[in-house]
Amino acid sequence: MTPYSPISPDIDDLWEHRGALTRADRDARAVVVAAVDLLDSGDARVAVVDEQSDEVVVDERARRAILLSFQVMEMTEGTAGFRRRGWIPLKERLDGVRIVPGAIAVWGSYLAPGVMLLPSFVSIGSYVGSRSLVDTWATVGSGAQVGRDVHVAGGVGIGGIVEPPSAFPVVIEDDVFIGSRSVIVEGARVRRGAKLGAGVILTRSTHVFDAETGDELPRGEAPAWSVCVSSTKMKKFPGGEFGMPCLLVLRHLPEGSIHDKSALNEIIRDYGVAR
Repeated sequence: MTPYSPISPDIDDLWEHRGALTRADRDARAVVVAAVDLLDSGDARVAVVDEQSDEVVVDERARRAILLSFQVMEMTEGTAGFRRRGWIPLKERLDGVRIVPGAIAVWGSYLAPGVMLLPSFVSIGSYVGSRSLVDTWATVGSGAQVGRDVHVAGGVGIGGIVEPPSAFPVVIEDDVFIGSRSVIVEGARVRRGAKLGAGVILTRSTHVFDAETGDELPRGEAPAWSVCVSSTKMKKFPGGEFGMPCLLVLRHLPEGSIHDKSALNEIIRDYGVAR
C-alpha cells in the first residue's frame, strides 16, 4: 500500500539517478532540502499506521529524501556549546519543545509541542509525538516514529533506516514506556500502551511469547497494553542447545491504563524477574 506523499515526485527521479549525484548538484540539493523541511515541520512522515488495516505504511519518498541528503548536502561547521562539522545541520524549529543542555536534534526530525529532550540524540526523519520524553543517553534513530505520551528511558536505542537502506522503520505507538537500555531495531513495533522492562531487545524477527498460556504471538511486536520483559527460549543446534533471546509478555493490562512505575515494578517482581 502506497500512501499519499506530500513530498515532490522529483525525489523519485533523483533516486533513480543517485549514482551520478554529487554535492555540487545545487538543483538536486534544493529538492532534497524541500523534502526534508517537510519532515522537519511534521508535514511529512516516514511512516504512519493505517487506521483501517492497522499496518505500518512507509512513505518511500521520505525515506529516499533522507538517504539522498547524505549524498548532496554540503559540509558545514558550527558551534552549539560544542563544535559541529558535518553534512546535516541541527534542528532549528523547536516550538513548544523543552531541551536540556546536551540534547541533540537533527534537521529533518519532528518534535511535537510538549516534547522534552534530556541529553540524547534524535536523528533525521524521526517523529516524536506530543508530551513524550526522550531520556538521558537515549537515541531515536533516523525515520523512527514515536507516538504521544511515550517515555523513552535512559540509554534506550531505537534503530534507524539509514543502514541498511532497505531497513523498515521502528514504530512506537502512544502511551508506551520503554525501560532503560532497551534496544528496539529493524522495524520492530511497540503497540499502544505497552510497558517494556529494562534491557529488552526487540527486532522485527524476535519471537514473542505469552507467559500465562505459552502461546507464540506475532513476531517483532510488543502487544498493546501489556507488560513485557526480555527472556530466552532454548533451541537445539548441531553444536548444542542454546538460549535464544525472545520477548516475554508477563501481563495484559486494562486498555487505557496509566503508567505507574511502582505498579510496573511490582508486576515484574511477582514473576521473579527482578530479584
